[in-house]
Amino acid sequence: MPENLYTFENEEYKLAYRHTTSHILAQAVKRLFPEVKLAIGPAIEDGFYYDIDSPEPFTPDTLELIEAEMRKIIKERIPLERFELPRHDALKFVEEQGEPYKAELITDLPEDAAISFYKQGEFTDLCAGPHVDSTGRIKPGALKLTSCTGAYWRGDSDKKMLQRIYGTCFLSKDELDEHLRRIEEAKQRDHRKLGRELDLFAIYDEGPGFPFFFPKGMIVRNELIAFWREEHRKAGYVEISTPIILNEELWHRSGHWDHYKDNMYFTKIDEADYAVKPMNCPGGMLAYGRRMWSYRDLPLRVAELGLVHRHELSGALHGLMRVRCFTQDDAHHYMTPEQIPGEIATVIDLVDRIYKVFGFEYRVELSTRPAKFMGEIETWDLAEKILEDALIGKNVDYRINPGDGAFYGPKIDFHIRDAIGRSWQCATLQLDMQMPERFELEYVGADGEKHRPVMIHRTVLGSLERFIAILTEHYTGAFPLWLAPVQVVVMPITDRTRDYAQSVADKLASAGYRTETDLRNEKIGYKIREAQMQKVPYMLVLGDKEAEAGLVTVRKRGEGDLGAMELGGFIGKISEEVKARL
Repeated sequence: MPENLYTFENEEYKLAYRHTTSHILAQAVKRLFPEVKLAIGPAIEDGFYYDIDSPEPFTPDTLELIEAEMRKIIKERIPLERFELPRHDALKFVEEQGEPYKAELITDLPEDAAISFYKQGEFTDLCAGPHVDSTGRIKPGALKLTSCTGAYWRGDSDKKMLQRIYGTCFLSKDELDEHLRRIEEAKQRDHRKLGRELDLFAIYDEGPGFPFFFPKGMIVRNELIAFWREEHRKAGYVEISTPIILNEELWHRSGHWDHYKDNMYFTKIDEADYAVKPMNCPGGMLAYGRRMWSYRDLPLRVAELGLVHRHELSGALHGLMRVRCFTQDDAHHYMTPEQIPGEIATVIDLVDRIYKVFGFEYRVELSTRPAKFMGEIETWDLAEKILEDALIGKNVDYRINPGDGAFYGPKIDFHIRDAIGRSWQCATLQLDMQMPERFELEYVGADGEKHRPVMIHRTVLGSLERFIAILTEHYTGAFPLWLAPVQVVVMPITDRTRDYAQSVADKLASAGYRTETDLRNEKIGYKIREAQMQKVPYMLVLGDKEAEAGLVTVRKRGEGDLGAMELGGFIGKISEEVKARL
């Protein structure tokens, strides 16, 4: 590999670099604790991990020892050598090493698979690669083991819990320090922490993966939904609601049973089998099929804020980011083949418009046919070309994400970037020529004959709960005025101005602003600090001078004292901010 490609600009080298570092981690662990058994150790976003079966738990002190041993291995500049073995010899090799997890991996490989290993000094690991050529390529001062958590072997809760050591590595200490700084900032922005502190939402042990929203959190949620509805009305959508529980046969018909049943919840009603919906699409198909449509009715854009349930493993749950029930902002477009490019453009424009309100930049991926798919390859090829042509036609920069399409069609994914540079996949657009066939959807064309519509499945926010979590972390809980649970706090300095403060608060509430009055017998500095801790956008401080002159002294979050003004002027100011969604 040419020297100028040894940078993280080269994704292939970054992957190989971090994958090699995971092997160095495993080698260090085996040197220090020969009795452990190794599972898997891939490169991941921003680093790597290795799953290890150890009789003793790894503590922070243990991680320091392992990290020191990793630096020794790097300084030894050990070359990495790849070799292959036939299946029988490969199994014998890992069994002699006492590595049962590796033996299981080999057993599950296809019969014709090449079984490769990488050797570095005394350490050899089953691995398909890629890797760099020497442990000396890794920068010893630019790596850090960050944490150790539990992880079920192969993600199966019926299998053994292993210890997963996470780490990160870069090409320079400055890059590592910046990454660690972002991690610390992310901890301060953690929506679970902010949700408790700001009394927005929580998840209890009595319902793991099932979120509770409190009054202030419901304000954020409802304002977000109102914004969503407004934008969808402008874009020509109608809204429906479909049931949470539907007959099992429906999920066989839709194809979800074959691809998704392990993530579904089931129940019996009148001795018949039913499923709790994990997505809204099949119900949407039934709603479309209630009548015969004309080509003049198309395109038909149908939106739904549907509550769905998915059986996630307990180890995968994470606040509102990964839950077992959530509200999906789905929509389905039904169209003629000629209308496909225009409908794709409509979705792209809607996503762009909504994301700009929150200040999100985003990147776009085109995800192509997965290994398990419905339909004919020719249909998939056509659908992929239609999506690619639409992106080119809109001058959208994109990259290909091979094999990550939905089982019924290729898709365009939108990855937003938050205030500290993290990427989140939210919006998606999926072109589907399979589901209309399965549900025998029809419309009457200009020729008087019946035809199959083409479908687009799409979300903009994705999971409403997850999007609220992303917004909470993006804004560090300091929501813009239009979303803030409390927009204004009115604070009298003394008891003499309590009545005036109450009258100001009443006028603000009558004007439609979410207002609280802090009438506690506390110093004004304490009240201001409390409001700042609660991330309230505006504070009105009212003393004798303000009461006599009929004014309000305004403090703004992040800016401080804005001076005195008439209440009408202040209401006009915040009215403009709310209208502009600032």
